[in-house]
Amino acid sequence: MKQSHVFGGLLLVSLASLYGCAGQRSEAALEQASNDFQTVKEDANVLRAAPRDVIRAGESLARADRLSSYWGSGEDVQHYAYLSQRYSAIAREHSNQVLNEERAAKLELERQRLQLALRESKLLSVQQQGKWLEEQIMAMATTQTDRGLVMTLGDVLFDTGEAELKNSANRIVLKIVQFLQLNPKRVVRIEGYTDSTGGKQENLKLSRDRAQAVADVLVDLGIDDKRIQVEGYGDEFPVDVNASERGRAQNRRVEIVFSDEKGQLGAAR
Repeated sequence: MKQSHVFGGLLLVSLASLYGCAGQRSEAALEQASNDFQTVKEDANVLRAAPRDVIRAGESLARADRLSSYWGSGEDVQHYAYLSQRYSAIAREHSNQVLNEERAAKLELERQRLQLALRESKLLSVQQQGKWLEEQIMAMATTQTDRGLVMTLGDVLFDTGEAELKNSANRIVLKIVQFLQLNPKRVVRIEGYTDSTGGKQENLKLSRDRAQAVADVLVDLGIDDKRIQVEGYGDEFPVDVNASERGRAQNRRVEIVFSDEKGQLGAAR
């Protein structure tokens, strides 16, 4: 009789331990699913692009939450928590896909607009256009250095921390394209710079990405990529102190270095 009581007690302890472990796993799964759902629910882009997936994630999470109050429902809780996590992940994936498609469509539309403007500009006399463009380029490229004639594109042409050119850069870029088309022997070196905010490697990558963004637009508009060099210098070679916002804004820039008429560029930094 005693042995029977002992065995029964051990069985109860084992069952309690088993349910305890299952309960901990259920709570962890529920908490993770809740965190994932909260993230997608607060993202306006996700709500706009994938509302049905967000709703499904919320419904699965609610069901898992209700089941968590019942004894022995650990596996069901984990199942619906997993479903909620998957719907949250699918919502994020759909959102990223939609955003990428919108960005691509926007870039394509802008490229077509620039190409149209470029074709229209060719209606001008080549001689008049060449003289006018040269005057414009010389006026904007105010610095003559041992590297060559330098035109500075300021920080306002990019959003903070981004490498995508704003629409406000189009007029300047279009002039550079036309100038290079009318001067086929000239080449350019596009140099990117940042301020000292952020890490060295992050700044180096951002500076090169911004320079590459300008180069990509030139190539899209018909300039041979063999005529373009791209360099990123990060926060090196500041033109002003980084202690003030004004100084940092001056240091966040892209410089276009033009070769001479024979295509000879000065040495890189």
